[in-house]
Amino acid sequence: MIDERLSDDAFLEDPFERAYTTSLLDADPIEPLTRAAPRDGQAFALHGCVITPEERFDNGYVVVHGPVIDSVGTQTPDAGVLVIETDGVILPGLIDLHGHPEYNIFAAWEPPKRYNNRYQWRRSDEYQAIVRDPWNTLTGENSLLRSLMRYAEVRALVGGTTAIQGSSGLFQTSSEALVRNVDRRIFGQHRARSVIDLGRLAPDDAARLTRQIDEGDVNAVYIHLAEGIDDSSRAEFDKLVDRGLLTSATIIIHGTALTRDQLAEVRDAGAKLVWSPQSNLRLYGQTTLAADAIELGVPVGLGADWLPSGSPNLMAELKVAQRVLAQQGSDAGAKQLVGMVTSGAAEIAGLGDRLGVLAPGRVADILVLERRLDDPWENVLAADPSWIDLVTIGGDLSYGRPDWIRDVAGAAEAETLEPVLAWGKPMLLDTRFAVNRQDDPPPRLSDLRASLIERYPAIGPIFA
Repeated sequence: MIDERLSDDAFLEDPFERAYTTSLLDADPIEPLTRAAPRDGQAFALHGCVITPEERFDNGYVVVHGPVIDSVGTQTPDAGVLVIETDGVILPGLIDLHGHPEYNIFAAWEPPKRYNNRYQWRRSDEYQAIVRDPWNTLTGENSLLRSLMRYAEVRALVGGTTAIQGSSGLFQTSSEALVRNVDRRIFGQHRARSVIDLGRLAPDDAARLTRQIDEGDVNAVYIHLAEGIDDSSRAEFDKLVDRGLLTSATIIIHGTALTRDQLAEVRDAGAKLVWSPQSNLRLYGQTTLAADAIELGVPVGLGADWLPSGSPNLMAELKVAQRVLAQQGSDAGAKQLVGMVTSGAAEIAGLGDRLGVLAPGRVADILVLERRLDDPWENVLAADPSWIDLVTIGGDLSYGRPDWIRDVAGAAEAETLEPVLAWGKPMLLDTRFAVNRQDDPPPRLSDLRASLIERYPAIGPIFA
């Protein structure tokens, strides 16, 4: 049934459908980048409650020197190191392992009914009107694809996300953009690939993927699979196995229809799972057996999916995941949930040596939250984006309180950043992280918003 739906030429030739379903099978080219930086690379320290995967330092310091973390612990930094008294919770930037950034420019969509699989809503008249037609308008003649990508990445950034998965294979760029793209070129390498529709993956391409995995050139393959609640969705697992793509590099996105026995096969193969409960529940009324996956020992990460049906940010998705796991009988606690968007997520992405943990030598991708609860992990789960005080990416002051940014970067540098009012909280935003030279200087959020609204007035707000 799925293949018959996908054989409709008119459906497949729609520009939106081509963009949405284009797999990412080839390595990105190498391009020169420019980037912002802290004041002359001067070291600074964040003082507060620092959390690592296993412990907390209530009187902790994270010292940042240039793009990396210099030290983490309770020892007072050396004289001359500027200390920011955060009174907050300091943790790694969040990693969103399933998104479609170029579509996160719309307001949330209310599905008029529940569906059996992803192919049904993708063909609905309502979805055509709410998402497909507007996206085609924005990306047709004089395409605004770059603008909507950066607008969507601003949405991720101000939600505490410093790395995301899922930019379209049609969006050919090697830059790490405003937030890192874990399935594109990152840290000088491109070792991840992604597949949207397994049924449209040609046998030669499947064989090429398995060969790249076997040869060690690819260590992560994100595959949308079994997104639905019917037998046809469940049968996609057999197709995955038949094509030789159930491997230790495989990262199954959704897996909504998978049985416990199938999840055990996922574990046995060393594959992983990325879960997006909010989108599943809104579209299908059911979600993945995440508690079973965790109990079986399958590594599980979280993704906010895309705004039309998912959560506006990973913080909101965490709250849904916490509730659903409790309903499914899981005893997963706050620490484990936070790991699903930090250290555990980095391991799933094959980037566990670079991201997801605050430790010396790691890149300084850091999130600082207001502290309102004694338990710092519970504080993370309770937080919403209005609690964010600072986000750094590679030591760059990407988004934060104006007073802190002035202290670290200097008043002159702070003046070059864009002031935004984030849920009633004055903040500064820097859109310059790792951009292509052809985009230099990058547009500000106000420019992005204006150009998108001029083309399509119903653009979804970021600070809402």
